[in-house]
This record gives sequence, C-alpha cells and structure tokens, in this order.
Amino acid sequence: MDAIITFLNPETLIPLAIQVLIALAILIVGLWIAKKVKNLIIKAGTKSPQLDETLFKFFGSIARYVIMAFVFIAVLGRFGVETTSIVAMMGAASLAVGLALQGAMSNMAAGVMLMIFRPYKTGDFVEVAGVFGNVEEIELFTTILQTFDNQQIIIPNGKIWGEKIVNHSHHPVRGVDMKFNIAYEDNIDTARAVIEKVLAAHPHVKSDPAPFIEVESLSERSVEILVRPFTDGANYFDVTYSLPEQIKKALGAAGMATPYPQTRIIMSKD
Repeated sequence: MDAIITFLNPETLIPLAIQVLIALAILIVGLWIAKKVKNLIIKAGTKSPQLDETLFKFFGSIARYVIMAFVFIAVLGRFGVETTSIVAMMGAASLAVGLALQGAMSNMAAGVMLMIFRPYKTGDFVEVAGVFGNVEEIELFTTILQTFDNQQIIIPNGKIWGEKIVNHSHHPVRGVDMKFNIAYEDNIDTARAVIEKVLAAHPHVKSDPAPFIEVESLSERSVEILVRPFTDGANYFDVTYSLPEQIKKALGAAGMATPYPQTRIIMSKD
C-alpha cells in the first residue's frame, strides 16, 4: 500500500511521466529517422541503371536496424538501465552469430560483390560454377538459374565469386564456332562456296561482320574447316543447333562425304 501511495505521489509520478514522454519522443523520432534513412538509401540505388536495387534495399534495411538498435538503447537509458552492458552483449552476440554463420556471411559478401560489379544481370545466359543457364534472380546469398531442360538451379554466391564467370549475353553480337571435315580429294574452294551459300540463306546469320570460313588444320584423314558465323545474342542457340545439320546436308549433296576412321586389315599367308 505504501508503495502504491509513493508511486502515485506527484513528486514521483511527474518525473516518471516526463521520462516516459521523452522516451516515447525518442522512439517516434528514431523510427522516423530509421525509415527515412532506409528510403534515402533505396532511392539512391534507383538513380542509375548501373546500380543494383536489391543491394541498396539490403543496405537500407541494415541501416534501419542499426538506427533502431541505438534508439532502443537510448530509450532504455532514459529509465536508468545500464546500457554499457547491453552494448557489450550485442557485440558479443553479433560476434557469435558471425562465427556460426561464416558460410552464409561468405555468400552474402560474394552477393554484395556481384551486385556491385555486376558481371551478369537477370535474363543473361551465363556459365557459373560449372552450370550453364538463364539467370532468373540474383539474391544476396544465392543466384538462381534456369537450365535448358527447365530445371531450377540455386547456386550459393560464394561458389560463383572468385571463379570463372562466362556471360554469353554480354555482347550483342556473338560468333558461333563449328568445324567440318572434308576429304583431301575434295575441293576446298567448292566446300567454302557450299558453306557460304548455307550461311547466306540462314535468317539469323549476319553478313556484317562477315562469316569466317578457313582451313584450320590438316589431320591424317581429312581437312578441317573452321566456320564462324556471327549472329545476335538472342539467336545464338538457334544458329548453334541448326547450322551444323544444314551444312552437313549441303556438303553431302555436293558430293563431299565426311571422312571417318577406317580400319584396314591385311592378312598374309606365309
């Protein structure tokens, strides 16, 4: 009863009410500042197409939580709570979480680097970590690919960053290398004319830059011709998988059969 009377005493109640109001004001202003800072960081990421919006959303969220943590400590301080121990506990907890999540933090750091340097973007065809596919989404911890057989592959960013990254969509025009063998008895100029005719008839092969058609090597059984037509990146796979058959049929129709290994057995009677 004495405690209730003491609590309701104006000399005790008024200072407490002032502290509550101050703490509430700190909380409201702190939350407003945290939200404002987050929005400013996100807005900064939308000003340039070279900046990744996902990365700035992450930085904005981190800034918001850091500000809210300081606001929470300031509010507790208004009620006489010793905040030094709380800060020490938060630091120790952060260290423990960081050690426990070393793999995740490594993936996050790699994700940040991928979003800053942007070796590829959503919609690109890439080869990363030994996987080839279309980039569906770049997240902070993982990159999601869709393969040509319609599988979804989720790759940790730590497996990607620091390794070879092949971006097949980076340049708008791509060269497509393919090789064909003709016999030594066949005429090289005739074979080149046949191949040029097939390339000229293909709707996705560019005339500028002109296709490259030259003898690359002379093997034991055949003459190897390197053919490199150029096409728009969007038509790369159509050219890759349609031209070899067309050129093979055209060379065959011109009387040029592809040489193949033969084994000759000679039997002698002593």
